[in-house]
Amino acid sequence: MTITIERISGVKTQLGEGPVWDITEKALYWIDGHAPAIYRLDPKTNEVKSWKVPKQIGSFALREKGGAICAMSDGFYFFDFASGNATPVPNGIVAKPGTNFNDGKTDARGRFIAGTLDAKFANPIGSVFSLDSALKCSVLEPAIGCTNGPCFSPDNRTFYCSDSISRTISAYDYDLASGTVSNKRQFAAIRGLGGVPDGATVDAEGNLWSAIAGGGKLVCYKPNGSVARTVEVPVPIITSVMFGGDNLDVLYATSIGMKILDMEPGPEGGALFAIRGLRVKGKPEPRFAG
Repeated sequence: MTITIERISGVKTQLGEGPVWDITEKALYWIDGHAPAIYRLDPKTNEVKSWKVPKQIGSFALREKGGAICAMSDGFYFFDFASGNATPVPNGIVAKPGTNFNDGKTDARGRFIAGTLDAKFANPIGSVFSLDSALKCSVLEPAIGCTNGPCFSPDNRTFYCSDSISRTISAYDYDLASGTVSNKRQFAAIRGLGGVPDGATVDAEGNLWSAIAGGGKLVCYKPNGSVARTVEVPVPIITSVMFGGDNLDVLYATSIGMKILDMEPGPEGGALFAIRGLRVKGKPEPRFAG
């Protein structure tokens, strides 16, 4: 099967990020972090809805109780789609001065894992946090430059997280029962790809798909960290990926539509893409349990 890349019509974001495929609704959600909003695509009708949020947003997850949990610039907020209201999570405003929240993902127990970045994009002053169903917030990683691409192996025993500043992807042993990490090691170093590791997802076979922002490509890594293949995309600043569709075999990819860190977006920057024909499936994305 030939790989095809479809641009979804009617989508143009400044800072497209955080695609989330919801298996219950069979719909794709994603965000614009800069002109802050949450978007929803119904692939059956191509209808796109959007909700403005009050602060810059780095990531989010849908909630089992309805609405969403959002990592906005300074911390965690609940968001209600019906009213458009955002409410701070108790004790959830945790970003340190000079940092903003960025990427996040939900683990198989419904914890929301999200981290911060150095606003100057220079030093490892960010952290990776875990917010559990009881709304207890703990620190998984105390020193990271720019949190990106958090995701989990199919057996939930490995947690992956990228640092876009150091251009590395780290792997950690993950204890799903306690939600803790250990044994941090380098999974992959991004060299010669023209960009930095951004958002990521893991397919059902355990391969990690990383968006190389500034490099105009997706890289698929085997579980041992070696490169399985690369896929060129029509925009230089590709930002994140998530498998969706009825069979979880469509890879959706977000992109940036403005100049950022001296990277130009290109004429199709800010678009949302659906990539088919990869001959691989993703795994379901859990909702936040809190």
